[in-house]
Amino acid sequence: MNRYLVESPHSEHDCQKALTQVLAMGFISHYDWGCKSGVHKGWAIIECDSEQESLLSVPAFVRHEATSTKLSRYTPEDFEEQHGVEPK
Repeated sequence: MNRYLVESPHSEHDCQKALTQVLAMGFISHYDWGCKSGVHKGWAIIECDSEQESLLSVPAFVRHEATSTKLSRYTPEDFEEQHGVEPK
């Protein structure tokens, strides 16, 4: 299964609505929020099959503003092989 970093922005005005919907959708514990710091965004790592599927964790009314980035992990050997650099 793939892992995606989802960033879900919302306005200060829509903050309560966004969090209420994420709670109702069952994803509230997946997200970390910047709202208390004045950054009205949520970030989550979602395990699923596609970018489109990962965005289903975002309320529909802000989904068009959300981003999803497929994540990869590297071992030292992967890094050396892909970048031609020996790890330190």
